[in-house]
Amino acid sequence: MGSVKDLEVIKKPKRNEMGVGRFHFSDRYSVFDWGRMPDLIEGKGEALCIMGAYCFEKLEDRGIKTHYRGLVLPDGKLVRTEDLEFPVNVMEFYLVNVYRPKARSEAGKLTYDYSIYTPNLTNFLIPLEIIYRNSLPEDSSIFRRLKMGLKPEDLGLDHYPKPGEKLKKPILDVSTKLEEKDRYITWEEAKKLVNLTDEEVEEIREKTLAIDELITEIASKASLENEDGKVEFAFDPNRELMVVDVVGTLDECRFTYNGLHVSKEIARIYYRKTEWYKDVEEAKRIAESRGIENWRNLCKSQPPRLDPQLKQLISNLYKAVANEFTGLNLFEAPKLNVILKEYRDYLSRRLGNES
Repeated sequence: MGSVKDLEVIKKPKRNEMGVGRFHFSDRYSVFDWGRMPDLIEGKGEALCIMGAYCFEKLEDRGIKTHYRGLVLPDGKLVRTEDLEFPVNVMEFYLVNVYRPKARSEAGKLTYDYSIYTPNLTNFLIPLEIIYRNSLPEDSSIFRRLKMGLKPEDLGLDHYPKPGEKLKKPILDVSTKLEEKDRYITWEEAKKLVNLTDEEVEEIREKTLAIDELITEIASKASLENEDGKVEFAFDPNRELMVVDVVGTLDECRFTYNGLHVSKEIARIYYRKTEWYKDVEEAKRIAESRGIENWRNLCKSQPPRLDPQLKQLISNLYKAVANEFTGLNLFEAPKLNVILKEYRDYLSRRLGNES
């Protein structure tokens, strides 16, 4: 069970043979790597499932290999999104092996052993997240990293960026995927950790740009801007690259509508104003300084529930975006522009109350 979706194994993968799995998308949500939060967002799981499936189908139409097999109806039949008559929350896909790097503490620092990833290894999840960035919102992690010593040229920029800047061409960032806390690394580090060839690194970069372009195109149908997003890859039994997990959803991407966040970022914004968020940041800091793997055990508080009105707004938001993103209109929800007007009003009232 994951924090937001559950994995059902239909057929286990072998060393050099893919299995079959199913994602059961839930109405749970997670922020700041905490795991399951205290509320459920009604309709969220179905919306994410259908958006992800729609993107996979469009990628395959363009010749980009994915692990997607289809959506699962209640009777077990596999269908494409165009065949749906009602929302579903189960997606079937080809399953590869997941090899976790071994954690160990050295001189008070947590390190990981990636030696299992050899040049001949096949049929496995690549333990990296690839992040594309088309803009740099004010709260982008890029600015924190620049303050800590990252140089603009490390990102392929010829200047120090400004908050809110739209980039002339996308930045491609890379982080670890299977460590206790995701860690940004350079492309050269990524290549060495996973024993990738120069050609494989270049193919990952090219495919990520193609995915970014497709999602930007699809999102524009809903008048959304594709600000940034994450992509995961695996090697099949022939060590050929394929896109895995999910792409193009409100949990994998940061979309905006006339400058307003339309993604999981809405929940992050709410929680950043809580004492719990301060405790999370402090727990992560202490864990890193002491080489402790599970920082959550150090957190002094538990996350509070969402404001009920905001929870309903987020629920309608997921449904409306799925409708307009795919054009399938499977969900009963107001139009996206109506929901976002309500959200703007909500923010204005909340700011008024705080002042």
